[in-house]
Amino acid sequence: MASIETTERRRAFGFVIPALVWTVAFFILPFAAMVLLSLAHLDGREVVQSFDLGNYTRIFTDPSLFKGLRVSLEITAVVTVISVLLAWPLAWIIAMQVPQRWQRLAIMLAVLPFWTSYVVRSYAWALVLGQSGVLMQAMMAVGLIDEPFQVMATRGATIIGFVHFFVMLLTLTIYSNLIQLSPNYARAAADLGAGTWNTLRLVIIPLTLPGIMTGAFLTFVLCIGDYITPQILGGNNELTMPQLIMLQLGRRGDFPMASALSVVLMVIVTLAYAASARWLKMERV
Repeated sequence: MASIETTERRRAFGFVIPALVWTVAFFILPFAAMVLLSLAHLDGREVVQSFDLGNYTRIFTDPSLFKGLRVSLEITAVVTVISVLLAWPLAWIIAMQVPQRWQRLAIMLAVLPFWTSYVVRSYAWALVLGQSGVLMQAMMAVGLIDEPFQVMATRGATIIGFVHFFVMLLTLTIYSNLIQLSPNYARAAADLGAGTWNTLRLVIIPLTLPGIMTGAFLTFVLCIGDYITPQILGGNNELTMPQLIMLQLGRRGDFPMASALSVVLMVIVTLAYAASARWLKMERV
C-alpha cells in the first residue's frame, strides 16, 4: 500500500515539475535578478553593484518619481471604480433582461473591443478625442460648444481609453456570477418584504462580489502596468510608472532605477492581491 502511495506521489510530482521549472526559469530567477540589479547604482554609464537601497529612497523622495507612483495609483483607482460601476448594470441587463437565446450575441457584442489590437484601439480614441476629432465636431455641430477644447494628452483621455477596455472585462466576470444565481434568492427576498433596490443591495450584489473583485483585481493589475494607453492618450504631461520605467531604460540607460521601479510595481500588485485574495478564494468555493 505504501509503495502504491509513493508511486502516485512521484507521478503527481512528475506532472508538477514542468510547471515548477517554467516558474523558476521565467519568473523567480528573472525577478531575483531584477531585485539584485535594483540594489545597484549607475556611475556614469557603468552599473556598480553597491547593495544599497538608494534607488528605493529616490523613488519616495524625488518629486518626479514619486509623482509617477501617485499618478499611476490615482488613475488605476479611478478606472477600477468607474469600470465596476458601469460593468455591473451592463452584466445584469445581459444576464437578467436579455432572453437567454440572445445572451451569447450580447456577450459577443460586448467583447468586440477585444477583437482589435490594443494599439489600434488607443489610436482610435486619439482620433475621437482630438481637437479636430469626432467628439469635438459632433459637440460643435449640435451647439454644445463653440470651439474645441483639450481632451487629448490629459489624464481624462487616459481614463476614457482604459475604461472602454476594462468595462468589457468586468462585464464578463460579473456576468459569469450572475448567470449562476438561482432566481429563488430574489423570490425569497421578495417574500420577506424586500423591494427591488433592497434585493439588489442586500442579496444580489453581495453574491456577485467574487466576480466583481476578480474583475477589479484584473483591472488593477493590467491598468497599473500598462504603458501604451498613457503614452498614446495621456502624452507626457503626467508620467505613470510604466512610462518612467521606459524613460529610465530608453533615454537614461539607468537599469538599476528601472528595476527598482519595477519591483515597487510588483509589490503594489502583490498587496492588491492580498487585499482581494479573500474574494478570489470565494469564487473557487
